[in-house]
Amino acid sequence: MKTEKEKMLAGELYDPADPQLRDERRAARLLLKMFNDSHEAQTAERLRLLRQLIPASGEGVWIEPPFYCDYGGNITLGDKVYFNFNCVILDIAPVRIGARVMFGPAVQVYAATHPLDAAERASGLELGEAIEIGEDAWIGGGTVICPGVRIGRRTVIGAGSVVTKDIPDDVLAAGNPCRVIRSLKK
Repeated sequence: MKTEKEKMLAGELYDPADPQLRDERRAARLLLKMFNDSHEAQTAERLRLLRQLIPASGEGVWIEPPFYCDYGGNITLGDKVYFNFNCVILDIAPVRIGARVMFGPAVQVYAATHPLDAAERASGLELGEAIEIGEDAWIGGGTVICPGVRIGRRTVIGAGSVVTKDIPDDVLAAGNPCRVIRSLKK
């Protein structure tokens, strides 16, 4: 029999009130509170807290506070990833972000979702779908990335976009819903 955490990470319906998951979210919230309350001059402390929150982080990662996530441990960051202020990652499923990806301010990444059936939704169970952002992508400020989406390498997502489906490599895409505007290949 799977644990609720195993179900969650597998993209199956799971109980978010499970004590293990509740404890892990609480631990992440405490780290986030310390990170978000840290002083600008506390660079080493911020990096230590980020490494503790997101162990699968490459070198040269920088996240501007405030930052919010559910667990942190379900996020993978490549080298030199940068998040501007006020970004959110709901990481109940794996969220993989490639090297040199840049997030503008207030980017929202939602791996969490809920059943479409109202009776199933009323049960309190939820589920998630993994998200992947390829290396060298640039995600414009205020973008919302929906569950299960893959954004290609070297792709630029325009500010304020709502990404509801996969976006290929090497394109400029924008809008609500986000759609490819043009190729960026030379």
